[in-house]
Amino acid sequence: MDVPFSALNRPSGASVRGPGVFRSNGGADMAVFWQIARIAGMRGLGTRGKPVPRLSAFTTGIGRNDTLGSLLVRLPNHLGDACMTLPALDLLAERGASLTLFGRPWAAELFAGYAWPVLPWAPERGARIAALRAWRRAEPGRGEALLFPNSFSSAWEVRRAGMRATGYRTDGRGWLLAAPVAVPAQWHGDMHTSAYYLHLARTWLGRSGDGPEAAGTPVLRIPDAAWGGARAALARAGVRDGYVVLCPTVRGQHHGKVKAWEGFGRLARALRAAGESPVVCPGPGEEAGARAACPDAVFLEPLDLGAFAALLAGSRLVVANDSGPGHLAGAVGARLIGVFGVTDPAKTRPIGAQVRLVGGSAGWPEYEEVDAAVALALDLRASR
Repeated sequence: MDVPFSALNRPSGASVRGPGVFRSNGGADMAVFWQIARIAGMRGLGTRGKPVPRLSAFTTGIGRNDTLGSLLVRLPNHLGDACMTLPALDLLAERGASLTLFGRPWAAELFAGYAWPVLPWAPERGARIAALRAWRRAEPGRGEALLFPNSFSSAWEVRRAGMRATGYRTDGRGWLLAAPVAVPAQWHGDMHTSAYYLHLARTWLGRSGDGPEAAGTPVLRIPDAAWGGARAALARAGVRDGYVVLCPTVRGQHHGKVKAWEGFGRLARALRAAGESPVVCPGPGEEAGARAACPDAVFLEPLDLGAFAALLAGSRLVVANDSGPGHLAGAVGARLIGVFGVTDPAKTRPIGAQVRLVGGSAGWPEYEEVDAAVALALDLRASR
């Protein structure tokens, strides 16, 4: 695993930013600003100064009725968001699109249970553009792109690679897209991020007018080998069946507020007292923070995302912050208690048949509320 599990996450709602991002955001987007300054305002020019023909709906895929060809899907940069693209990816595949995923190195682990090839994302912008160009030349079909991220840079890289892209008209990038899609009005309300991604996929398929977009239920396939990896890690730690997975750490903040609930240590002690086996599986670089937050848990070695997904699916219960592991637990059908304190559950809650949320964006729940939810889920009331 190249990136810690919680480090792959931010509050999972996809932010919509305007052109002013160049003044305030800096970083990768700022690095391309001066490259395009000479063509600023020249919306009709391509990357080499040549006019870009207007593409029909048939060509871009919107409203098309022809056989779908190759489609490169630019995945979000964070684990929770990648899980929330699953309903959109399933729809695209069901309708006949030949998918190639383009995302962070961990994406190959996450989608190992699918036949979709994963084009690895390189840290250097030039290497990413070169990889996209090579993919486009190798594809027998149209080689179009669908962009789930809202960022200017994701559109710029695809445009530099000579590809036609569909994505939301955000971050001042509409002129770079062959098919810019308006952000749905629902997104300014309580639209879930999963529905936001699904709307984009339905628009590419020409089905955006079918009615209000509802959030789909992410369902992740786990390859057989991943189950073996999870069982081996549990055995090495001396843990048998019937364990509870705690996910106490989240990197970063949300609007200056810590995104991690502080009660995991107390909860681990209570679970041990009740005869349960609380397990923590930190990603690389997270172990010190996880041990400080939850010293009484059993710690497993870091696992790749496939084995980690199997670990969550095989547990009696998962307790997680609003983070990638929480979304992953929901996607594999695990029984999950998601603890919220600063982010908006309407937009970023994990979705699953066995998901229960405690707390909300107004503040963290009291420890007793989480403890009661855990006791109910594990049927521990009689032992306390």
